[in-house]
Amino acid sequence: MIPRSLLERLGRYFSGLASRPRGARGRGADWERLAERKLKAAGYRILARNFRTKEGEIDFVAEEGDVLCFVEVKGRGGTGFGLPEEAVTAEKQRRIFRAAEAYLERGRRRPACRFDVVSILDSQGERRIEIFRDAFQGPPRRRARR
Repeated sequence: MIPRSLLERLGRYFSGLASRPRGARGRGADWERLAERKLKAAGYRILARNFRTKEGEIDFVAEEGDVLCFVEVKGRGGTGFGLPEEAVTAEKQRRIFRAAEAYLERGRRRPACRFDVVSILDSQGERRIEIFRDAFQGPPRRRARR
């Protein structure tokens, strides 16, 4: 026989799962909302969210002053796999750059652009959110295969 208090706790736990998206995408959406608040507080004006093309995806397209910013959000629940900003690999940078080119082709003007990264470390009840302006420049070169 299972004690009533245990059944009640299990019921509360499983009822809470239905209200939030599960898995990494649910947590990623939470981190994107945090990043959006941080960007707005820092003076960014959000122009587009989750801009997708066949080339890649950009979490936020924003303006800071007269500079167009393509922003990637990376979050981690701990540092076991490194810092969040370290997860923007060369291949991810290439995909973001190609998606940015597609975004720019839709407009007439060619403003000054840069690539920013918002890093969210959400570990042990503490949350660190940092904006890395001009985190990378253009697409890195592919390494030659041997």
